[in-house]
Amino acid sequence: MFKIRKAKDEEPTAPGQVKIKKRSKVPGVMITQYVEELPEGMTTPDFTRKPIAITIQEGKPVIFKAVVIGKPTPTVTWARNNGEINEERYQIIHDKSSGEYQLKMPDVCVDLADTYKCYARNEYGKAVVTATLNVIEVGFKKNRALQESRTAIREIPEDFKKALKHNVDIDAKEDTKTETDEKFWEVLMSADKKDYESICVQYGVTDFRGMLKKLNEKKIEREQQQEKVVERLCNLKPIELKSDGDAEFELEMSMRDPTSKIFLFKDGVMIPFDADTESKHGLKQVGKKFVFSINGVDAEDAGLYQVEVDGVKIFSTDFKLPPVDFLVKIQDVKAEEREDAVFECVISHPLKKITWMGKNVTLEQGEKYDILVSEDMLIHSLVVKDCAPLDKGIYAAVTGMASCSAWLIVEEQGVYFTSGLSDVTTIIGTNAELVCRLSNEECDGVWYKEGKEITATDNICIVKDGTFRKLIIKNCTEDDAGKYRCEADGRKTEAVLNVEDPPRITPEDLTEFIKPVTIKTGKDAAFKVTFLGREPLKIQWYNEGDELLEETHIKIEKSSSHSRLLLTKCQRKTTGEIKIKIKNECGTTEAITQLVVLDKPTPPLGPVDIIESSSACIDFKWRVPKDNGGSPITDYILERQQIGRNSWKKLGKIGPEPKYRDSDVDHGRKYCYHIRAETDHGISEMMETDDIQAGTKAYPGAPSMPKIVSAFKDCINLAWSAPTNTGGTNLFGYNVEKRKNGSNLWSQVNPPDQPIKEKKYAVKDVVEGIEYEFRVSAINISGAGEPSTPSEFVIARDPKKPPGKVIDLKVTDSTYTTLSLGWIKPTEEEGVQDEAKGYFVELRPAEDPEWGRCNSTAIIMNSYTIMGLKSMAMYWVRVLATNEGGDGEPQELDNYIIAMPPPVKPQFTDKKINNFMVMRAGNSVRINFNFQASPVPIINWLKDGLPVAKHVTVSNTDTSSQLIIAASERHDTGIYTIIVKNIVGQETSSVEIRVTDEPKPPGPVELDENVMGTVTVSWTPSPDEKKDDRLHYIITKRDSVKRSWQTVADHLFNNKFTAINIMPGRQYNFRVYAKNDMGLSKPSESAPWEVKRTKETFSLDLPVSKDCSFEMPPAFSVPLKKHNSPESYECYMSCAVTGNPRPHVTWYKNNISLNTNTNYYITNTCGVCSMVILKVDFKDSGEYTVMAENPLGRVECSTKLVVRD
Repeated sequence: MFKIRKAKDEEPTAPGQVKIKKRSKVPGVMITQYVEELPEGMTTPDFTRKPIAITIQEGKPVIFKAVVIGKPTPTVTWARNNGEINEERYQIIHDKSSGEYQLKMPDVCVDLADTYKCYARNEYGKAVVTATLNVIEVGFKKNRALQESRTAIREIPEDFKKALKHNVDIDAKEDTKTETDEKFWEVLMSADKKDYESICVQYGVTDFRGMLKKLNEKKIEREQQQEKVVERLCNLKPIELKSDGDAEFELEMSMRDPTSKIFLFKDGVMIPFDADTESKHGLKQVGKKFVFSINGVDAEDAGLYQVEVDGVKIFSTDFKLPPVDFLVKIQDVKAEEREDAVFECVISHPLKKITWMGKNVTLEQGEKYDILVSEDMLIHSLVVKDCAPLDKGIYAAVTGMASCSAWLIVEEQGVYFTSGLSDVTTIIGTNAELVCRLSNEECDGVWYKEGKEITATDNICIVKDGTFRKLIIKNCTEDDAGKYRCEADGRKTEAVLNVEDPPRITPEDLTEFIKPVTIKTGKDAAFKVTFLGREPLKIQWYNEGDELLEETHIKIEKSSSHSRLLLTKCQRKTTGEIKIKIKNECGTTEAITQLVVLDKPTPPLGPVDIIESSSACIDFKWRVPKDNGGSPITDYILERQQIGRNSWKKLGKIGPEPKYRDSDVDHGRKYCYHIRAETDHGISEMMETDDIQAGTKAYPGAPSMPKIVSAFKDCINLAWSAPTNTGGTNLFGYNVEKRKNGSNLWSQVNPPDQPIKEKKYAVKDVVEGIEYEFRVSAINISGAGEPSTPSEFVIARDPKKPPGKVIDLKVTDSTYTTLSLGWIKPTEEEGVQDEAKGYFVELRPAEDPEWGRCNSTAIIMNSYTIMGLKSMAMYWVRVLATNEGGDGEPQELDNYIIAMPPPVKPQFTDKKINNFMVMRAGNSVRINFNFQASPVPIINWLKDGLPVAKHVTVSNTDTSSQLIIAASERHDTGIYTIIVKNIVGQETSSVEIRVTDEPKPPGPVELDENVMGTVTVSWTPSPDEKKDDRLHYIITKRDSVKRSWQTVADHLFNNKFTAINIMPGRQYNFRVYAKNDMGLSKPSESAPWEVKRTKETFSLDLPVSKDCSFEMPPAFSVPLKKHNSPESYECYMSCAVTGNPRPHVTWYKNNISLNTNTNYYITNTCGVCSMVILKVDFKDSGEYTVMAENPLGRVECSTKLVVRD
């Protein structure tokens, strides 16, 4: 027999019980239901408040609190993973008034740190939740525990197989459990054979042979189940944590049914996943390969993950997080009140998120706290913003069971301004108020203007209102403008008061000005306005929006206080809006009035509309004049001429109605009329009509084709429309005729002397089963006109039943302007619904309650495309079938539709995107991105995370966006980011633009000899060095022997360089160039440098020999300099050292020797020690030290290297 050693064994299931896993609404609560169906009114236990994880210093009290529900009332118990809960160290309390269950630990110590569980049970199920207690060690106990852990004797495990053999009997006696934990088998069946041994050790399995035997049985059983849903399963890779803080596992499988559903479980509970890689749990499928991912792994993600296909278990993998420790713990922080405080720690493994605690409360990102993570996810920071005295206390960083803590000490300030003064702008003659707010009500504020103290006067009020301090200046003048300051307890706040004098019109003058002015044509009109305001003033007059300038009939007077407009000999066209606009440096004001110029009306408008032209009368009407001259029409004056005669007959005034009926006419004669309009201000010019003939026979036109309204075996109902041409007279009625199908004979339906008065008729003279067609003719005074087009053939029979609803109505395609539908023909049911002969498609916008038909005639196809939709508008759509019996019931789509193509998440379509551009200053910059997205996305451009400047032009289409800078400047350098977003998602891309120009040359070059055989070259920086962080220097050298220029240094970011191997007797010249992304500058050249070779006459004069020692300890004649270098550039460090014997030189970085590191090129020539880093990276940042030592001593020199982006 074998067993698994666990802190907690699962409870056995009673006969007849089931174990149904359920998820609570409270995150982290696991519910197990014991029955398949709950009795009515009964519920399983659940938590409405769960105990939360706590991090606390040892010695403090701890309370876990929980509130449970369930019917019947659950029993609550507490347990811990490693150890027992006894009465000596724990108190279990139930507060009946609040319903809380509490687990108290009065004096917490390190050995109580554990994972605690709270169980709620009744006869229908159980609920369980866990909470972690982290205890922070303090004082000498922590140091002592650390010392003991370092000096403890560690046991060395014996051979694994011997341990199995030795322990088998003991384990059997310890536990009579015969079944191994199901989790163990799930992990084992998906693991490689090489991992069996470690899994058995992990779960405490001791009978290795028994395990293998049972494992084979379970594998055969599992493979038989998998064959039902999976054809092939291979390449199972267990879950592993990646360097970016995510975790993933993968497998390859071929499913028998491609539509089978895949489920993901964690510890037996189904968890949702999405194809979106940004979600917590994701699934990515490439062919037959399935990759499951967990984004942003934290401690709660540990557990057993299982993949199921249609309820069959396919793969299991156990995820255990590696122990995470703090390499650098958070330190105590002191911060002044209203400052930000920063805690920072470094952990041993990358995590996207750790838990930050403050006063035993979990802290979240928000207005008070910023939680930051470095790119490598090793450095985690907590920023406490705007510190207040209440923020002081212990803050902790927690990763699983590891934690560290530190104090935040907030040093309180004195009295300070919580709200400062703001600039105020007021109008002269009104009151102004300056307001600020202090942190203390008791402190007084002192007010100053332009540095001079202000005291209260009749016009100045100093108000103390709680914490508010106010300065009120009444009836402001221009002398009151200036800078004001309020001081309190050594602190001050300033603001500027601006007193403006904009143009203004008094209400009395404005009321008088806006009264309309009415005059007769040819008269003068005058307008005058009085105003106030600071000079100079710009005054403009307008008539109907057009500015008026001085001319013959326009006179304008202007002064500092008033303006007058005189319009002479006004015409009717001058009528309209008169506006004055007054403007100065402080503002603008306007006033509007109306000018009405009265005149005679214009002629009436033709042509006339003949109502009746018969042998008895001529009845006609006309249109009113275009302009009535400003007065209503009082009369129309008519005169008539009979064609063929020279005289005109005056008909006189007929009243204000624009129509006339002339009964004094002769049959067949033609007449012409003159019409004039009359008002109180005159008579218009005449309007002459065309010739009008009286009494000519004019037959009406044909009515519309008769429509069959309904048909029965003994009656057919018809309807039609009146003809457009009535022949100039009223219609008397209509005649209806019928004809049998196949016959040439038309017979009139209605009696000849009884015309049909209405535009409809019921034809009853029909024979059942015979097919008929009908036509209609109109009748006026001249007689019957032409008959209409015959109607459609109709059979005299009882109507059919309307068809039923169409089946399976669905959208087959859509764009921004069209929508395609498809459906299935309705079924026939005798006596209930007959066959459909056509279909109508109806559309209703979401904001419109009325339905409209898309097709005027019925279509016979089972599909239809609606055209002319409004982009992104919402519509309701329905389809109804029709036949001879009428329209059937409409079938609507289940939901409204939006006029847009199928949703598509934004994605860029450019095959190659240039992410870095270097532009010459003054040239234009053009960035173009092509994308696809539906619906049309919103596009935003950012520069370095902020909206782009106004001089940057952005043009967008539905599939592209272009950013243009017409004339780029150096300040346009930055990272430009495009954000394309719609309701489906968003996509971003960035381009770095560097705007620069050819650099200016460096300043004068100086040469100096600090060490024999070397020359130190120094120069004044190029003027462009501060503008361009990528600008560097190149040094070339020429000597009198070689006479060619050679590069001796490149990518220098400082202004000094030491050249070595300088030979005496040779003349040297040096040039220094500035270089950036645009190219090289002109060189700055040094003066010639030469070390004279001295030749002396050889003479030998042996002095008396005596002992002399030249030994000396090492010393630095030229120390190391601090370096700032961009990423991926070369960094050159050098120093000069002297000493005898020759010192041994060693380079260190962060106290680690570099002499044997091949990534650094180290030389020591004539005491000049140099080190080159060919391509610096961020990891090269740090402290570098040179140590020189000989038998007489040792000396060190240090510097720092900072690597920039």
